[in-house]
Amino acid sequence: MSNAHNPIRSVDGQSVLPPNTYQWDVEDISKSGAGRTENGLMHKRKLRQAVKLSLTWESLTTAEVSALLNTFAPEYFTVVYLDPFQNSWVQAEFYVGNRSAPLHNAETGRWSLSFNIIER
Repeated sequence: MSNAHNPIRSVDGQSVLPPNTYQWDVEDISKSGAGRTENGLMHKRKLRQAVKLSLTWESLTTAEVSALLNTFAPEYFTVVYLDPFQNSWVQAEFYVGNRSAPLHNAETGRWSLSFNIIER
């Protein structure tokens, strides 16, 4: 499978189907004790940032859904992905959030699949 237009170059060294939707997000990870004090001043206490990728695939066969679910099944996995902040390909370790796979057409066996992967 060609990865020429795939924002996910690999997962644990293996190529995956390109997602129909690829959304990059970054969230700040703060130290314990972060928050607002009684005077309303925010104490962010940022430790680092973590990337979250929201992924959606449409019109998949049952076999394709199964392959994707199994690819992202390990507790942690290494992903090489296109990062707009870095303006380059980045490799990082991720874990998967909740997965959803609605069946859209039982006659033709067409599914969609969506989940987030979050940087460890």
